[in-house]
Amino acid sequence: MEGSVFTPCLEGLKHVKSEHGEMLSKPFLDLCKTILPVLDKFGAAMTLVKADIGGNISRLEKNYLSDPDKYKYLYTFVQGEIESKTAKGSSSCTNGLLWLTRAMDFLVELFRNLVAHQDWSMSQACADSYQKTLKRWHGWLASSSFTMALKLAPDRKKFIDVISGSGDIYTDMARFCSEFGPLLQYNHKFLASVRMDDMKAS
Repeated sequence: MEGSVFTPCLEGLKHVKSEHGEMLSKPFLDLCKTILPVLDKFGAAMTLVKADIGGNISRLEKNYLSDPDKYKYLYTFVQGEIESKTAKGSSSCTNGLLWLTRAMDFLVELFRNLVAHQDWSMSQACADSYQKTLKRWHGWLASSSFTMALKLAPDRKKFIDVISGSGDIYTDMARFCSEFGPLLQYNHKFLASVRMDDMKAS
């Protein structure tokens, strides 16, 4: 593998914002897609996360493809739904963007933990990341399912060996977190400005 498993993610990060600093729909969704192969390397532990991310990408992408000019900018989805009073629906694009961003928060925190705590097991890194990000938004059912799944986390050394390729994996991971983290915060800031950043799951 040329570079590490993060190489396509790092390339995608360059294209997410327009020259005026606005979040672009297709590049953002494409960037989120580049993370899916990383999740494959986790095996069963990330099945729920991958399905959730994939479903939310598909929902947003379907709307984007219905009118690429109209939905060129990521937040247009949300603004349109707020006007039509459909933003809080469980199948809305607003809900999709919120949960996609939250899932990415979890992954950024997980990769941060792997860089910062190289003595931690994968299960420990996953559990800590979940506590810091998704847990507060999950109800009992979602939280129980998620916690059970994370117990299936792979051996840390094997995982790192598989994703390293020919790149410097810890450098790439740290760079991914430092560059992607602020984009996710940008999403949260926008969603909070329209009072859509605090929806919970059952």
